[in-house]
Amino acid sequence: MARRVALVTGITGQDGAYLARLLLERGYEVVGGVRRSSTHNDWRLRELGIAHRVRLVQMELSEFSNVFYVVRDTRPAAVFNLAAQSFVAASFRQPLYTASVDALGVTRLLEAVRIVDPEIRFYQASSSEMFGKVRETPQSETTPFHPRSPYGVSKLYAHWTSVNYRESYAIHASSGILFNHESPLRGREFVTRKISSHIAMFRHGLIDTLRLGNLEARRDWGHAADYVAGMLAMIEAADPGDYVLATGRSHSVREFAELAARAADLDLVWEGEGVEERGRDRETGRVVVEIDADFYRPAEVDMLRGDAAKARRDLHWEPAIAFEALVEEMVKTDLDRLDRNQPLL
Repeated sequence: MARRVALVTGITGQDGAYLARLLLERGYEVVGGVRRSSTHNDWRLRELGIAHRVRLVQMELSEFSNVFYVVRDTRPAAVFNLAAQSFVAASFRQPLYTASVDALGVTRLLEAVRIVDPEIRFYQASSSEMFGKVRETPQSETTPFHPRSPYGVSKLYAHWTSVNYRESYAIHASSGILFNHESPLRGREFVTRKISSHIAMFRHGLIDTLRLGNLEARRDWGHAADYVAGMLAMIEAADPGDYVLATGRSHSVREFAELAARAADLDLVWEGEGVEERGRDRETGRVVVEIDADFYRPAEVDMLRGDAAKARRDLHWEPAIAFEALVEEMVKTDLDRLDRNQPLL
């Protein structure tokens, strides 16, 4: 790749910010695609200290002409497509919008790459939610897909579209089937950051309880900073391919909540069953966690655990940050933000 321009859609999100930092460290010029808005939600880029080093351009994946002109004008060596309606619960309420951005948006982007320069390398952010009702554990690149949400269905369409453009037009298109990856930059609508921020606010006396849904749902949680390194490894590999990125360990929402509480010097003890279950702080007896049936999904994904053997073998990729360290970092960061009177975004 002679030119070192990287176009990153969704650059203001968690993964986009960490990826932009890594690309800058590797000598890339970074252009970030953002939706048109009166203000740019660039707090993650500012928190990483790189907002002044990236160039933002207006980019709407629902509009092909806009996508085409951005690709044509930036002439990137690589395109990382991280933009998505990425909140699974919202996809049940916004299925058509989710499909337009997460599914058809990828077709628009790949078609622009094909027309402008098929030598552009392409990365598609696929998702472990494509496995959904899992057929085997752990899940690998050969595990059958059975998505259980409009988000998962849309991501699966985008995944196979990327494979099709690779096979039909010889585009260096790779998909990262990423299992759950979190960080202090995760949005508060996601359960992990919801837990870390609410535990921090509880500790500061700002809220009474944390309301959660299915405590037994299990996910393979890693750190986003580790996973963006895998994205770059796919782009820079000699041959394109599809890769699972995962830690190989799964943990329940209950475990996440317990570790988060511990990081804030709280010790959860559980009582009751089902929607009547409560998590109390052992020392004070105060209720920290309550169950809210409204947070259960219409179709639940109970268990996800990935097998990243192919990525370890071909890309020499290994996650470095342990689950326990991830949870502690998220809670400690939110506590620090509150100590400094910073809003929890």
